[in-house]
Amino acid sequence: MSNPKVMAYRRENGRVGIRNHVVILPLDDLSNSACEKVAHNTKGCKALPHAYGRLQFGEDLELFFRTLIGIGANPNVAAVVVIGIEPEWTNRIVDGIAKTGKPVTGFAIERHGEIKTVERASWKAKEYMHWASELKREECDLSEIWVSVKCGESDTTSGLASNPTVGNALEKLVGMGGTCSFGETSEITGAEMVCKERAATPEVAEQFMATFNKYQEMIDRNKTDDLSGSQPTKGNIAGGLTTIEEKAFGNLQKIGKTINYVGVLDKAEAPTGKGLWYMDTSSAAAEAVTLWAAAGFVAHFFPTGQGNIIGNPIEPVIKLSANPRTVSDMVEHIDYDCSAILKGEMTLDESGDNLLNMLIRTCEGRLTAQEVLGHEEFVLTKLYESA
Repeated sequence: MSNPKVMAYRRENGRVGIRNHVVILPLDDLSNSACEKVAHNTKGCKALPHAYGRLQFGEDLELFFRTLIGIGANPNVAAVVVIGIEPEWTNRIVDGIAKTGKPVTGFAIERHGEIKTVERASWKAKEYMHWASELKREECDLSEIWVSVKCGESDTTSGLASNPTVGNALEKLVGMGGTCSFGETSEITGAEMVCKERAATPEVAEQFMATFNKYQEMIDRNKTDDLSGSQPTKGNIAGGLTTIEEKAFGNLQKIGKTINYVGVLDKAEAPTGKGLWYMDTSSAAAEAVTLWAAAGFVAHFFPTGQGNIIGNPIEPVIKLSANPRTVSDMVEHIDYDCSAILKGEMTLDESGDNLLNMLIRTCEGRLTAQEVLGHEEFVLTKLYESA
């Protein structure tokens, strides 16, 4: 496949987005209510309530700021209103987003109260909504669309068909000069040496192993016995995956067979160049997709076996499955049925092309199943207890 053209939104910093959201972003949990009131007053805005933002410190606090700034800076966002309980941290988020050139304004509740803050923020949100509604899509290369990938509720069909479909699509995207990312550190357990061999350089391989070993050390410190009940999950086992090793080798099918990853990213860290990147993420679907959205990814491929209903408010999630039962029983959640591979009615190469065609349709306005059904799981990753 050549590098197709898509109609998308080019932002002030040159990045390309496929959605045009005006986001009302709370700095902290105390500001959720004010943000939701602003979104209620100003139709079309999107509030993103969350549970964190008070008394965090150290690496956990830096991840928090990186995530919120990254969400506001995501190319799928046209403009941002930030509301916080106090001005200093609110302004830190505003300043970080403003570096992209994106319109952003912050409001602090302290010394104003919630009612006045909601009124002022609603006026600004209305201004942004009018402005964003007149932005025009323009022709862009498909390779400018950053795509992240994760699987969920995997089963035997995942490793045999849906994950390889994603791998085939990523091979083609990276071949066009695209930017893609995979992760799920825990779900590489048992296949970590194979993953290490897929690094582009020895230095990148060592970075991956350092990340993987740090995760293993955390598990060793905190586990009571083993990961039974968590890895593999009950759904994985019901789908025929009996060990984490089976799950891991199926998971790695998502990066295809011909591309190597060029770097290792911390949680919510943006890549610095083109190619395939590894990100250290949890295997929890909502957390992982939120981290990729914060890193600037604008579309997500999500193969599922037993069926997963995950969505994200900023980064559209394109779900595919090769399990005939899932695409029948949970049809409303599946964007692309690739079960024909297992019936011998479609090649892997054809399936990869079909998935890219679904990406193109999503770029140009087709709503994903999760968007139509209102699944907007926005879950921040927390590293340790608050102070």
